[in-house]
Amino acid sequence: MTDTDRDPDSGATDSETSTDTTDSEPGAGATATGDTDTLLVSSLEESTGKTAITLALARLAAAEGERVGYMKPKGTRLQSNVGKTLDEDPLLARDLLDLEAEMHDLEPVVYSPTFVEQAIRGREDPDELRERIAEAFDTLAGDRDRLFVEGGGRYDVGGIVDLTDADIADLLDARVLLVAPYEIPADVDDVLAAAADFGDRLAGVVFNDVPDAAYDQLETDVVPFLEGRGIPVHGVLPSERELSGVTVAELADELGASVLVEEGRDAYVERFTVGAMGPDSALRHFRRTKDAAVITGGDRAEIHTAALEAPGVRCLILTGGHRPSGAIVGQASEKGVPILSVQTDTLTTVERAEDVVRSGRTRDAETVDRMERLLSDHAAIDSILG
Repeated sequence: MTDTDRDPDSGATDSETSTDTTDSEPGAGATATGDTDTLLVSSLEESTGKTAITLALARLAAAEGERVGYMKPKGTRLQSNVGKTLDEDPLLARDLLDLEAEMHDLEPVVYSPTFVEQAIRGREDPDELRERIAEAFDTLAGDRDRLFVEGGGRYDVGGIVDLTDADIADLLDARVLLVAPYEIPADVDDVLAAAADFGDRLAGVVFNDVPDAAYDQLETDVVPFLEGRGIPVHGVLPSERELSGVTVAELADELGASVLVEEGRDAYVERFTVGAMGPDSALRHFRRTKDAAVITGGDRAEIHTAALEAPGVRCLILTGGHRPSGAIVGQASEKGVPILSVQTDTLTTVERAEDVVRSGRTRDAETVDRMERLLSDHAAIDSILG
């Protein structure tokens, strides 16, 4: 979140991808069936740890001797690679699970802005898309004991072409594990809405990245309430800095920033605050924050000084390409607070920085390792896998 001074191999390409079909392929409305146990991991929101949980579960199953597979029917976490639009999650899955599958099977539909525009104009055929996904599933599931299917962003993404996560669960005859965040009791409404959408296919819920302040209430009150409604809760995973934040070094790399002070680049940043107020207000504001990066103009020396006096500030991000004074650089170096400099304006920098954390750019093998340990310690793995 952002506070302010107001105390505020190629894969499928967009819609050009086509799949040749024959009479033997699944027809419109058909479902993919077989002996492979299929678990679809869905989520209430983006960036809830769904990818890490999906891959961690797959590796835990593989460690028990199961032949596991993976697919993400709708590619939503997109990057451009030599003119091809790909989702980064299947790339990570293929590497970590040592899969030999083709990208067009792992990610049969690229749910890009271009795809959405074409779908709204009626240029995407939902029946053909279902056939494509079912065919990819059959290819991937052929010799697997268990297939893990990752949902796309939020559970309701895909409604434009009748391919929400609930639709895909029906298509692939999959059980559903719902990954949910939790901060306040009102969040339960979202869980109930998703549960109603999935119906009998919902195998249970895992709450992830639960802050310390909400943990006891969730376990004591919310879990019994949900289970009384017939919704199993298979895990409550506490928030871990290494999974919910991003290091200053990673942030600098993603922002294309110049690093003016190197010390402290391993520190984790979980939130951003904008320094656009007066120095007195700034100091009071910064002292209330924790594990934050202060984003402010490079010419605001008084804000730089205030930020460096606050114990919860982990990094200064100076916008507009301005270089701070030697005194500020020296003070930051002494306190071990890195300073990054970017050419973009403050608003653009805030948007890009939040996207780095929101899109989970730090997901890698180490992230999945950590999630395996979290699941082993705080979730009922046997109940999830069934």
